[in-house]
Amino acid sequence: MSGDGGELVVAVDIGTTSVRALAFDTAGQLRHSAKRAYPLHSPEPGREEQDPAEIAAAAEDAIAEAAALAADADDTIAGLAFSSVLHSLVGLDGDGEPLTPLLTYADERGSEQARALRAAGGAIDLQRRTGTPVHPMSPLVKLRWYREREPDLADRVAHWCGIKEHVVARLTGELTVDHGVASATGLFSLRDERWDDEALELAGVTAQRLPEPAPTDTALALSADAARRTGLAEGLAVVLGSGDGPLANLGLGAIRPGAVACSIGTSGALRVVVDAPHVDERGRAFCYVLSSGRYAVGGAINNGGVVLDWAGEALAPDVVEGADDGAAEALLEIAATAPAGSGGLLFMPYLLGERAPHWQGRPRGVYLGLTRDHGREHMLRSAIEGVSLQLAIVLRSLVEAGIEIREVRATGGFSRSPLWRAVLAAALDEPIGFAESAEASGLGAALVGMEALGMIDSLDRAADIVAIDSVEEPDSATAELYGRLRPIFDDAYTALGDSFEAIADMQDALPTHPD
Repeated sequence: MSGDGGELVVAVDIGTTSVRALAFDTAGQLRHSAKRAYPLHSPEPGREEQDPAEIAAAAEDAIAEAAALAADADDTIAGLAFSSVLHSLVGLDGDGEPLTPLLTYADERGSEQARALRAAGGAIDLQRRTGTPVHPMSPLVKLRWYREREPDLADRVAHWCGIKEHVVARLTGELTVDHGVASATGLFSLRDERWDDEALELAGVTAQRLPEPAPTDTALALSADAARRTGLAEGLAVVLGSGDGPLANLGLGAIRPGAVACSIGTSGALRVVVDAPHVDERGRAFCYVLSSGRYAVGGAINNGGVVLDWAGEALAPDVVEGADDGAAEALLEIAATAPAGSGGLLFMPYLLGERAPHWQGRPRGVYLGLTRDHGREHMLRSAIEGVSLQLAIVLRSLVEAGIEIREVRATGGFSRSPLWRAVLAAALDEPIGFAESAEASGLGAALVGMEALGMIDSLDRAADIVAIDSVEEPDSATAELYGRLRPIFDDAYTALGDSFEAIADMQDALPTHPD
């Protein structure tokens, strides 16, 4: 896109399977963009990891391309600002080089440690202080796994951090974590804004081996080496930003009381912004820092768009192979031929385990109610319905926790699908406003950067500049149907709890593929 010599902030949005460098102006318009993809590795059941060096290189490549596009358009880059997937963990040596793979939010190797911590009591108190449920996703639990299972490797690690801190350190030479990402580690006191002593003891790590926490609007300086690698100016401001989920609220303009942001990418989440830390008494919702005086309360699910990817590979490989870049659209066209409710077929979409609102156990995917009358169109549609029903259960848990719901706004690749939009609106039984831009986390990061650099007066501006392009109203008959299916779906999770654990334990010992 051509420019006019304007001043831009490049948001670097580090996601589960790709990084995007997105150059925004102060009106919230996306002027230039670049993207680099990278794989998610599953070396054995329950392990979901990535190569941190590969992601860091991808981020620098994307930044360099966005910088070149801005230069060609005579636009000025005022700074970089970051958004990142949460709950990742990597161990670094004394030179800042990775000693371990990057463990993602979906990695389950700490399941035994999470169960032990819950059984010992105190998990809810820990969550109330740190905002993060005791769950295998949590870096606290991952660190405890390393201490118990890989003690020699853990002893060699000089510093533990997440992927954003590693990328920012490569760009600036400083290992620093923003309060938002820190609040999703299970190690950070929300009220004291420092590492929590009891949490550190449980994790078996000292504060000196973690990055220094800092506010989300903290600006560091681009190093000379990084400037040469990216084509940017030495000393350029590098604003820490925050986690991608809370930033999506900002980028959707969902920061006023009762405004819920729903995002479905590889995973999914619902969040609402409040002005003080809030964790309900049953611990069903997380609480993470968005910015000073703003907190995102909500629930994340592990299985969003990844469910459709799996369904295509497992149920319709012929469609996927012949559709090239349009595979998702082709699959959804098939799914749309099945009726709402998929003929009474429910899919529990726990391919990568699950998080909210239960935060425990190792659930696995289940087709419930399968008969000879069901074809792949029913199986594909029920997969979409399963993701949406799980989000509906998360929304209900927020209401039961005392969170007022006034409106729902949504973003993510799913928003391009008429079917998925209609299914989600009916499952939530709420009108859903879809933003003009699908890059909510990136825009949120850019706005944090603009405020830090004095380019805008306040983050409150987000509610005014984010345009709602369309509203999906729930179909009343479909909403009523999903309302009857939801308790069956929810009760099945509880009923299958012991079976989930048993089959997950067997999967740990059984090969997935023949030798």
